[in-house]
Amino acid sequence: MGLAIFPKWVNKVRFILAGAMLGGPLYAVVLFGYGASPETLNVGYMPTQPVPYSHKLHAGDLNIDCRYCHTTVETAAFAAIPPTATCMNCHTGIKGKNQIARKIRLIEESYETGNSIEWIKVHDLPDYVYFNHSAHVLKGVGCETCHGRVDTMVEVYQAKPLSMGWCVDCHRNPEAHIRPLDQVTKMGWEVSDAQLALNRQMIADKHINPSTDCSTCHR
Repeated sequence: MGLAIFPKWVNKVRFILAGAMLGGPLYAVVLFGYGASPETLNVGYMPTQPVPYSHKLHAGDLNIDCRYCHTTVETAAFAAIPPTATCMNCHTGIKGKNQIARKIRLIEESYETGNSIEWIKVHDLPDYVYFNHSAHVLKGVGCETCHGRVDTMVEVYQAKPLSMGWCVDCHRNPEAHIRPLDQVTKMGWEVSDAQLALNRQMIADKHINPSTDCSTCHR
């Protein structure tokens, strides 16, 4: 009778390891498929903001360019949230006791005290995803491509899935998603057959070749 090298409970470990090797990959596939499906993403997410700011009023009715408030979209990876000083450029003269004035007072208090308004981020990608606003805007990707028709939103919500598959599809077929640079902030942009032809030419002239390599977004 030979000398036992390992204790008897190791025999049970073999079955556990075998089950993990067989079931682990299946679990990963199911988990990834569920997590990447549109049903599990945040389409429609609309948090209540500390100040009820209306994009419909500002970007829609007043036709204020997105870049007036989000000043870094052409120069940085992130879209800056405007300081209250930007709001006060227009709202200094608004007074009164109506509901709008009450909202403005919250902005005034932030301006006077220097305390930032704690806005809740709506389009919040996972930490393991790298996204550069300027790289997209400077290639002609319009704001509404990712953010939807914010000019019609009284309260901003997530209109697009922002899933990996959704992004990769755009990288594979960029001609349907770009426009002339002077139209990147225009809402309601429609791509005609003639515009598609121009887009293809622009892609060729500017050597636009979006990468689908994993390291592009997962760094």
